[in-house]
Amino acid sequence: MAVNLSENKDRMEKSILNLKEEFNSIRAGRANPHVLDRVMVSYYGAETPIQQVANVTVPEPRMIQIQPWDPSLLKDIEKAILISDVGINPTNDGKTIRLVFPDLTEDHRKELAKDIKKKGEEAKVAIRNIRRDAMDALKKAQKASEISEDEEKDQETEVQKMTDEYTKKVDGLVADKTKEIMTV
Repeated sequence: MAVNLSENKDRMEKSILNLKEEFNSIRAGRANPHVLDRVMVSYYGAETPIQQVANVTVPEPRMIQIQPWDPSLLKDIEKAILISDVGINPTNDGKTIRLVFPDLTEDHRKELAKDIKKKGEEAKVAIRNIRRDAMDALKKAQKASEISEDEEKDQETEVQKMTDEYTKKVDGLVADKTKEIMTV
């Protein structure tokens, strides 16, 4: 066997997982602690995720509350949120930081839907690149007489089926997230 199909499947699965992570960080009008996943705070000289230095809760559907375990980090967390792409101004009461999510305007929803579609296309491109690498490996193996032409064709068919399956998954994820964003 020239091409390891399970290895390609794993790579495609990682593309799907990456897309899901990207979608988690998109603000959908409701408070979702995952919007803070990429926000890093300088903690004793090391860049550390907020979730590792503070208690992050959602006390209300439109609010995230951040309570640092070390009160001296309040200013650093506030600064990290301000310079991140979260797009919400934090309010600091001296003990906790609150992020209040405003209602999304129709224009903002449409912009987010475009962004979702773009991220979906990027995931599809990644999946197609994996397919291309697999097809190239099959052609090389056939030229080197490691596999027969029939084996090459069979494996190419399998790779294409896998690509189609993962492309449909991406389309489903994009449709679900777009529906979530556009629901008022």
